[in-house]
Amino acid sequence: MRRLDPTDPPAIGGYPLLARLGAGGMGQVFLSRTASGSPLALKTVRPEFGLDPGFEQRFAREIASSDQVRSSWTVSVVDHSPAGHRPQWLATEYVAAPSLSDWVASDGPLPESAVRARAADSPRGYGPFTGRGSRTAT
Repeated sequence: MRRLDPTDPPAIGGYPLLARLGAGGMGQVFLSRTASGSPLALKTVRPEFGLDPGFEQRFAREIASSDQVRSSWTVSVVDHSPAGHRPQWLATEYVAAPSLSDWVASDGPLPESAVRARAADSPRGYGPFTGRGSRTAT
């Protein structure tokens, strides 16, 4: 988690930006919160994706698909940008936890029993997505 950059807006979609959580291929991820104080991960979409004429429709379809999946293994979609809004964004529940790479860097490799348990649980985590996959070409 990092401080906001001076160029970051104070809020997106009415949600205050509190810190930077990271960045990825899709864009920047911020820590935010709801009006009642629940933490959110607010993900912004890189502007160049908005230039692709079909991206907005695919993004909306991904949000709708994600919103239909309810599982203890996934975070829920809380809100998202309306059609035509820039920057495009998606707000999900935020679960404070280290990434696997951070965990291994600080604590060393996971014990074999933990790796086996995680591997055994993986099918349950993916199960809710069966039949709900994206039809987005990459």
